[in-house]
Amino acid sequence: MSVTTQAAAPPVNRKKNSLSDGQGRLAAMLLSPTLLILVVVVIIPVIMSIRESMYRKLDGVDPNTGEVLAGEPFVGLGNYITAFTSASGENVTGVFGTMPRLVNAFINNMYFTVVAVSLETVLGVAMALIMAKAFRGKGLVRASILIPWAIPTIVSAMMWKLIFDSNGVANKILGQKILWLQDNAYSQWAIIIADVWKTAPFIGLLALAGLQTIDTQVYEAASVDGANKWQQFVRITLPLMKPALVVAVLFRTLATMAVFELPWGMMGPNKYSVETLSTFAFTEARATRYGQAAAYSVLMFLLVALVAYLFIKLLGADVIGDEEVKAVSAQRKRAKAAHKAELSGGGHTGGGAGVVTTTSGEAQQ
Repeated sequence: MSVTTQAAAPPVNRKKNSLSDGQGRLAAMLLSPTLLILVVVVIIPVIMSIRESMYRKLDGVDPNTGEVLAGEPFVGLGNYITAFTSASGENVTGVFGTMPRLVNAFINNMYFTVVAVSLETVLGVAMALIMAKAFRGKGLVRASILIPWAIPTIVSAMMWKLIFDSNGVANKILGQKILWLQDNAYSQWAIIIADVWKTAPFIGLLALAGLQTIDTQVYEAASVDGANKWQQFVRITLPLMKPALVVAVLFRTLATMAVFELPWGMMGPNKYSVETLSTFAFTEARATRYGQAAAYSVLMFLLVALVAYLFIKLLGADVIGDEEVKAVSAQRKRAKAAHKAELSGGGHTGGGAGVVTTTSGEAQQ
């Protein structure tokens, strides 16, 4: 004889809010001052810049009436469209040819960024490897390497302007008369050299921080396995210091894309071979063409945001570095996966209610 009993349905697991324990209110209170400052100094200026970029100052003379044009009418996306075309009639000639002024500034930006950051990364890693070694006077070497980074950028610009003068130290060493500060390809290399000299220690400092997290036992095990120094560097050092190095390269890439002090301080305005998006927007603002200047600034903001997004998504740049945040994120992913698995399992058992069949002997027990 068998007895059939209906098993009770398992309790429904309600999804618990991660902030339901009262910490959400405390977190909001602690973050509100920072968020308020960000709204005032970042969000509001960005919104005002976007609004200003949709207006254009009128100048010149009306060909029909002969009256002087004045005012700042709404033009929508006209400033953005004009920036990428030759409709404004402001084509300039730089190292890369004749083109619209904004396109020339954009190409200069990309050229400076790629070349300078590449050189800074190589030199920064070399500095980190040197500073990580145990030798006499290591503290003095570390302090000396960081001096260029600590010098204000405009001071560095003035110093390198004297070095690259036609009668400066650079020409004395080379024994040639090179016009570094004129509108030519040499001026681009003058900016790159000054930028690499100043900011390579920054990458070296962050790379050193990543290098010091590597356990020496890993190198000892690799030596026992027969790996030479180059193999250890390629297969151990670089992969393990990648998180710190990627963040350093990200910061330097964003800063180089917005470079202003070096080209402006060393070369001055209207040097199209070294003109960047920042100097171009500043030049337009000085000429009271605020609509165009705001449009160029918005374009630069979007470019920097796009590059930062690609760095984080494609290269896995960890700009937060908070282990607790990582743990919470991983826990949420595991909880979500378990919830999905539970729902799929419940569907196969008819909504969580099961039928249990027992024999008469089992029922008596």
